[in-house]
Amino acid sequence: MASHPPAACCFQGTQHQGQPLGSLSSLGDFEIYTSFPDDRSTDYGVLILTDIIGHRFNNAQLLADKFAANGYFVMMPDLFYGDPVPLNRPGDFDMQKWRRGEYGGLNKSHTPSTIDPIVHACLVEMRTKYQCKKIAAAGYCFGAKYVVRHLVSGPSKIDVGYAAHPSFIDEDELKSIKGPLAISAAEKDSIFPAEKRHDTEVILKDLGLPYQINLYGGVGHGFAVRGDPDVRHVEYAKENSFLQAALWFKEHLEVSIGVE
Repeated sequence: MASHPPAACCFQGTQHQGQPLGSLSSLGDFEIYTSFPDDRSTDYGVLILTDIIGHRFNNAQLLADKFAANGYFVMMPDLFYGDPVPLNRPGDFDMQKWRRGEYGGLNKSHTPSTIDPIVHACLVEMRTKYQCKKIAAAGYCFGAKYVVRHLVSGPSKIDVGYAAHPSFIDEDELKSIKGPLAISAAEKDSIFPAEKRHDTEVILKDLGLPYQINLYGGVGHGFAVRGDPDVRHVEYAKENSFLQAALWFKEHLEVSIGVE
């Protein structure tokens, strides 16, 4: 694997303050959060694939709104059919049991067989209903795997990818990407430790595609979404990782917009 499976650090962190500006609606049989730029343009889209806390997490919605404020139409689906993991869930939680769908009432697994069709449906909706000319995808922790899986050719294609503190990515998935990929990595991360980061660097270098790996010192897994804003170096890393993603998208989508 290019990164290890999710663990307890994937649902621990700090909830951020703020009022989301986007809206919730349905796409087929799952819910989506959408957020528009001020001019309501949909030429360039960002698909956000969340960590296991899901699309209704305030932090994730504020992050989506931030991409929208920088000129992008944003769609963020419920990857888990109403079965996300609550922030800071107690320690009796069994990650593998959750992944098999045994906690949720619908008994849907949280695996590629369930999640790939959600991603595909979002991409089709963004390209048809919203007429997005190009689409970037930002994946956080769990969602990073699906950025990599869809950074390929074909109807489920994204044009450029970004992953923050990725988990559960197979090396073969990484070796199959067909577009630019940027990664925000945490120094203190047992899911994406130094050896996995170095393995990833070798794979990306061999592919010959544009790539970037930024290492943020002194922070742990989840910092880009769940980092504590009251800890100065964590807040800096969180904000800088967003700028990394926004500038990466601007460069590779060739969008003439500013970064706030």
